Amino acid sequence: MKKYIYTVMLILMAITVTQAQRMLPKQKGLEISAGVLSDDKIGNDYYLNIGMTVNGKNGNYQLWALEYTHQYHDYKDLRIPQETFTAEGGYSFFLLGDVRKNITLNFGITGVVGYESINRGEAMLYDGAKILSEDNFIYGAGGRLTFEIYLSDRFVLVLQGRTKVLWGTDLQQFRPSAGVGLRFNF
Repeated sequence: MKKYIYTVMLILMAITVTQAQRMLPKQKGLEISAGVLSDDKIGNDYYLNIGMTVNGKNGNYQLWALEYTHQYHDYKDLRIPQETFTAEGGYSFFLLGDVRKNITLNFGITGVVGYESINRGEAMLYDGAKILSEDNFIYGAGGRLTFEIYLSDRFVLVLQGRTKVLWGTDLQQFRPSAGVGLRFNF
């Protein structure tokens, strides 16, 4: 009988310890997110993002990510694609959250570098018009506000509003977006 009591006590202790294992320093996470670009028209413009987080102290974490952004620009009856490939790295600061960190609000700042392609490099259109904007290497800064909900100790639902300010582009310099993601903590 003592074996069963000790086994149950050990399981209960393991469950209570497991529930407290959130946002441990040096814990890594893999985040996948998608969203829409929030410019004057919301439609087929989207982004896909994969990133890695490394937790620091007090709920802060480092963020490293790769992103693909796809936008369309209308010209007569033609939709001209704009694709952007970026890499970003930065830091996210814990702002608010409950004691057990089931729900947190974080603010992040990132540096961004990448490449922007307009109409897949084709400057001439079917009617003889020429696209004056060129493919460019871009750089800049980004900011993000994330609302993170811990579904379990390992899975986190991430709701985010983001913006990027880019230089080296012939098009929009200010690019806001909103999205949702899922993070798995190792």
